[in-house]
Amino acid sequence: MPKPSLLLLTSLLLAALPLAAPAMADDKNSLVVCTEASPEGFDLVQYTAATTADATAETLFERLVRFIPGTTELEPALAESWEVGADGLTYTFHLRHGVKFHHTEWFTPSRELNADDVLWSFQRQLDPQHPWHDKAVRGFPYAESMGMAELIERIEAPDAYTVRFTLKHAEAPFLANLAMGFSSIYSAEYADQLLAAGKPGQLNKLPIGTGPFVFDRYAKDAQVRFHANADYWDGVPAIQKLLFAITPDPNVRIQQLKAGACQIALYPRPTDIAALKADSNIKIQSLDSLLTAYIAINTGHTPLDNVRVRQALNMAFDKSAYLRAQYGEGGASPAVAPYPPTLWGHDSQMLGWPHDPKRARQLLVDSGHGDGLKLSIWTRPGGGPTNPNPGIGAQMLQADLAAIGIDSDIRVYEWGELIKRAKRGEHDLIFMGWAGDNGDPDNFLTPNLSCAAAKSGENMSGWCDEHFDALITEARRVSSRPQRIALYREALSVFHDEAPWIPLAFPKQFTALRNDVQGFVQSPMGSNNFARVSRTP
Repeated sequence: MPKPSLLLLTSLLLAALPLAAPAMADDKNSLVVCTEASPEGFDLVQYTAATTADATAETLFERLVRFIPGTTELEPALAESWEVGADGLTYTFHLRHGVKFHHTEWFTPSRELNADDVLWSFQRQLDPQHPWHDKAVRGFPYAESMGMAELIERIEAPDAYTVRFTLKHAEAPFLANLAMGFSSIYSAEYADQLLAAGKPGQLNKLPIGTGPFVFDRYAKDAQVRFHANADYWDGVPAIQKLLFAITPDPNVRIQQLKAGACQIALYPRPTDIAALKADSNIKIQSLDSLLTAYIAINTGHTPLDNVRVRQALNMAFDKSAYLRAQYGEGGASPAVAPYPPTLWGHDSQMLGWPHDPKRARQLLVDSGHGDGLKLSIWTRPGGGPTNPNPGIGAQMLQADLAAIGIDSDIRVYEWGELIKRAKRGEHDLIFMGWAGDNGDPDNFLTPNLSCAAAKSGENMSGWCDEHFDALITEARRVSSRPQRIALYREALSVFHDEAPWIPLAFPKQFTALRNDVQGFVQSPMGSNNFARVSRTP
């Protein structure tokens, strides 16, 4: 963006924020967070974007178990304890007493959380006959791509505060999966009222949960407002008012942070970190998190269904130059696989495809496309941790493809539209990223590369390899970590040879905060929770 336009946009956005922010900026009981994109909706089981999870799973909803802040270790949440059967097929959860659902202008709960809410929350996703199953316009991408309906034989409630899951086969990451956003617990009472009133769509617009914050209102592409849940079972948050200021441009996020219009700016560009550290009013948090950046190659389109074409694309792109331009010095490490070396099961011996335009061109000749071909490159505006500068990245890919005879056009879509179209398989190449949800390698492989995920549209490459699928399925069903590691490494070898992605980077995660912000803890899963945040007077 030319400098005059950026200054104008910054001025306009900062001028708009006084309606919401300066009073909050001076109020130590309030917090304004500059976020990168709008949530896709508030019925989070329909969506997979991290921005949606931040606005729902991390604020409004909770799960039976949760991750200890800053780790991938589990601790009790809505379930205060649980037991796993010796055969690994039964999981029995004992619910916490006294958990209250949000009280709002549109819903007054008549009871506290009980087993009915847990049953409703899962059966809605798993049972096609459930009255709410067909009310999810976007379906249930996590539950579908992870094969939860095929895994869970039944869910039952022996009493009002006990829930038992019985599985059809052992599933090593099952407990960690229950800490993921799609396993959030909804109010069955609220759902019944909406269905009776003929307003099922309200579940996605006016959410009700048990989380630390209560939803107030949402202005699309502008802001989301919350207030503290005074009845929160785990202690009322110190921050009484929480506002997400939706700010796609990372430059504007930083300007707002410096001006005091927001107190936290998520996902500053790695190339801006040095300058931010020089500002005495700002502090930086960084983390080697569970993030991966990649380009999905749509194998459902000819000639991208040809493995030699996909290998040629991998060798055409100068990923080292891309990393330098996007992340600067030390902002990311080069990716060679779907998940980073911070996660167990990574194969340190695996080498990525080399940058070799000559060999790439020969592969195109061998595949019958020596005369060239035309592809589309899809990306988003703004930027986030897995794609700090989408425009520059797309242009670099376009130039490198042109060098081997591939003509390409760049298409930029707003995040929600990008995801919707990509799930329909309209793209050829698309810049994407993934933040791990549960600290298990399966979370990178099954939701993004399994055959079930290809069917649901979550697998953006549409790639379905029976051998790869069998390996990751077996790895989920064995409990021995050495066995799982061996299976994953074999699967990673298949992934490398078949090249459904162009792996790009394992980015570091950065967060910029004003000095008066205390208690914010970065999550290795890339999520952002503000329940324990406070501001010093």
